[in-house]
Amino acid sequence: MPQLARRLFDLPQDLEGAAQSWLDHGERTPRAARLASSVVLLRDSPTGLETWLGYRPGSSPLGVLAFPGGSLEASDDDAVGWLGPSPQHWAEQLGTDDVGLARRHVVGAIRELFEETGVLLAGPDMSTTVEGTSSHEWMRIRVAVADQEKTFTELLAKRGLSLRTDLLKPLVNWRSPDFAHRRFDTRYFAATVPMNQQPSLLESKGIWGRWVCATKVIAERDTTALGDEVGQENTVGLTLGQLLVPGSEIMLEKMAVANGCIAYLSYKRKPHVYQASLVEEEGKLMLEVEAAKTVAGDPQRER
Repeated sequence: MPQLARRLFDLPQDLEGAAQSWLDHGERTPRAARLASSVVLLRDSPTGLETWLGYRPGSSPLGVLAFPGGSLEASDDDAVGWLGPSPQHWAEQLGTDDVGLARRHVVGAIRELFEETGVLLAGPDMSTTVEGTSSHEWMRIRVAVADQEKTFTELLAKRGLSLRTDLLKPLVNWRSPDFAHRRFDTRYFAATVPMNQQPSLLESKGIWGRWVCATKVIAERDTTALGDEVGQENTVGLTLGQLLVPGSEIMLEKMAVANGCIAYLSYKRKPHVYQASLVEEEGKLMLEVEAAKTVAGDPQRER
């Protein structure tokens, strides 16, 4: 059993008002959390595991910088070609008895990844994935899906494509703090980029996104290097903990000590819900999380 440790994280600026209100008025019933899926894209590099991070305008419950992801949609329930592990299998992997919910999270994860990066985990059969999704035509399709002019399942059906659910691995389940005004209940998945595909920003909405080396980002976590590079008003001068939600920061820590994509993806993870709670430490409001300690060279310590 992994050893859980009490971890403290900075309270993001855009949550300070909600946190103070929660304390001032006494704890109330938390607002309902929206269901969401997110995909951690991975690739190996000479300097260690790399992952794709993107900037999110506004105050996203996933963080100012986050892995590709977002809310589930009604269309995620539509019929769609399906290759790989069944929805029943996914329900077991995600630790839920609700097979329909597990299916929605998988469809939503693949859809959100496609919208935000153009990476499409789909193909005509179990041995093939789509290639060359960086063309102008594919960008038009991404914009149409993102703007909800067309549904993701329609575009797949029209092209004779099925979801490659075997290309996803389950990671963890994070819920936004109870006091937050906008809350997500997010299932995180991991995937590597299929052959002859590359992530790119969505023309209509993308501002900043790139591959980052997890080891480097964690090594520079107390500096403002990444926030300064993003160059937005709400990123310049901020440290990693002020840009990411605790869940993303902890996942980056795990990647930083992993010995490559295969090792990271093959970790044994048990279904577990993580959630940050509000605490006061020496007069300062912070977020507290109980999470497994990250031990270099001991990937089994991840939960």
